[in-house]
Amino acid sequence: MDAKAGVATTDVIEMAGRSRARTAAPAKALSHNLNGQRLGRKGRDTRDRIIAATSELLAESPVAPISLSSVARQASLGMTSLYLYFNDLTELLLAVLEPIMATAEESYVSMLRAHWEEAELGQRALEFVTAYHGFWVKHSRILHLRNSMADQQDERMLLHRVRSAQPLMRMMVEQMDGDLEAVGSPVFSMATALMTGLERVVTVTTDTALQDILHARFSSSHAHLLVAEARLLELGIRDYRTLCDRAR
Repeated sequence: MDAKAGVATTDVIEMAGRSRARTAAPAKALSHNLNGQRLGRKGRDTRDRIIAATSELLAESPVAPISLSSVARQASLGMTSLYLYFNDLTELLLAVLEPIMATAEESYVSMLRAHWEEAELGQRALEFVTAYHGFWVKHSRILHLRNSMADQQDERMLLHRVRSAQPLMRMMVEQMDGDLEAVGSPVFSMATALMTGLERVVTVTTDTALQDILHARFSSSHAHLLVAEARLLELGIRDYRTLCDRAR
């Protein structure tokens, strides 16, 4: 897998800071297929079957390519039936991602919402980084695939990636006591750097092919990398709290 697949570029992450929305808008309930026919129970079951088949294929191999035709075979459907529900692979993968990202709040986002007290900054940072890494471990194939497609200029995957980073970026700014209205300020730049580093670390520690290359040169374990990233997060928050306090 391409090393860039899980690495948040500066441009992508800074895009997240430019929007004031805290989270992506919830998806509308699906009521019709792509032919405009109202979805009954059978139609919903078929759509769910396609999504389940996609998830099964993703779970089978961390590197095997996936296509609409392979999904159709897995779901025991013809391509005509599949195209009643999804226009292309991106649309299908976004449907797979939807319930996964719905668990992000409970998995790690909520940990960043409450203000971290100075005395427990290190502990809170490590807990958050560990939880974020755990989320990636659980869903690494689809998340790496999303980022790889975003790196290949798939606009919908790029937008999904940005919207996923967006609440974390803004909460990091809040942890640093920064002004959420001052997009482009040094505190937002620090949040950009921290988020970029965080995504790079989870890429290295969840990409099997990349691990094989890096382990031949470096001896740091996954735990050491997570501790190092948590330390950077702690220091970044602590430093900018001081700077923001002096600026007031």
